[in-house]
Amino acid sequence: MRKWIAVVAVLLVAVAGAAFLWLWGGEDAPRPATFRSEPTTAHYAPIATRDADPEPLTVEEMFPTGSVTSGGTTLASKGTETLTDCAPAVWGSAEDAVAGCTQVLRAHYATQDGRVSGQFLIFNLADSAAADRLVAALGNDGFVRPAPGTPAGFDGSRSWAQARALGHYVTVSWVAPVGGAGQVDLTYPQVAVDSLSLVIQRRLLR
Repeated sequence: MRKWIAVVAVLLVAVAGAAFLWLWGGEDAPRPATFRSEPTTAHYAPIATRDADPEPLTVEEMFPTGSVTSGGTTLASKGTETLTDCAPAVWGSAEDAVAGCTQVLRAHYATQDGRVSGQFLIFNLADSAAADRLVAALGNDGFVRPAPGTPAGFDGSRSWAQARALGHYVTVSWVAPVGGAGQVDLTYPQVAVDSLSLVIQRRLLR
């Protein structure tokens, strides 16, 4: 009987450890509690490859205003950056999935009261197949790293994220409450940050 109890205890520890790694991915790499993803579709055929859409992304194109809003909730920009090495923006299996990525643009947002922090990233990959692979990796055992300036109280254990493959691009929107006090509705903050994905639609018309 004691032997079986010991086996059960070991299994419980292993399951708890796996759950911890899923939510946090390491001390400095939290991952979302709620994650949704979308592969690319035929709608994005005109930008299915970088060869067909060679012009690099710019901060001005992707982040034309200093804030994003949905349902009366506004998140102000706290900084943007462009990386030509995509690997530092991700961890785990996502590091392999960004091979061939030429740039990632990243922006950090926060509500005025500081109760919600969010970030948006867009990766410029070689083609739609590479974009789908990155989205799959983000939902498996890899994810993006918090943007510079993310508050220490960013609560990954209650965060929401959405990843979309849009032709040869991948967008990631990620929002979380800051600190552990009280209930925070992330619906409108998530929609607000994810609305930046719509900007890429303009590339379909070029």
